[in-house]
Amino acid sequence: MIELTSRQLQIIDIVKKRAPITGEQIAESLHLTRPTIRSDLSVLVMLEYIDAKPKVGYFPGKKSSSGLGSSYLLQETKVKDIQSVPIIVRETTTIQDAVVMLFLQDVGTLIICDGDGKLAGVASRKDFLKVTLGNPGAVSMPVSMVMTRQPKVVTISPDDAVLDAAHQMIFHEVDSLPVVVPCSGENAGGKLDVIGRLTKTSIIKLLLELEAKG
Repeated sequence: MIELTSRQLQIIDIVKKRAPITGEQIAESLHLTRPTIRSDLSVLVMLEYIDAKPKVGYFPGKKSSSGLGSSYLLQETKVKDIQSVPIIVRETTTIQDAVVMLFLQDVGTLIICDGDGKLAGVASRKDFLKVTLGNPGAVSMPVSMVMTRQPKVVTISPDDAVLDAAHQMIFHEVDSLPVVVPCSGENAGGKLDVIGRLTKTSIIKLLLELEAKG
């Protein structure tokens, strides 16, 4: 199966939403020139993702969104569409209480916030194991002692594509990402509000839904 480029996926989406549409209008939507996307249009027509009618324009082809595969679905779906409720503890929480929360909620990573409820860091099962193995006194330490601190935390925006989030997870070798938005107000200072979390499980469920529909 030929892997479509990001621009080709955008063209398919534009055609699906605005058909019939001319090549010039597609190019304008992408802030490009008609010659720049000529080869993309030719490829998509040849692969039957879009169809062309002289003097009319472009229409969705035989292969609709259901035939575009997982890459299209992950590109089209936004993080906010599949994010789940964040599991949050304060940075003053003890490691013992944090580990209990970890198992009660059946998650691999906890999101840690400061006293104002803003993102302070994240801590995974591996982080807790490292500090507690052979060190029974560690259970009374605050989670702030073991967490990965902001701004080193890998985060994602609710309006980002799930495909981008998946790439982030793979590149940084993490199982979940905090979904954040910038704090508003004069004293925001680059701080982030946590509004959700995106997990590998959520992405897998999305792909399974695609498979079921196919």
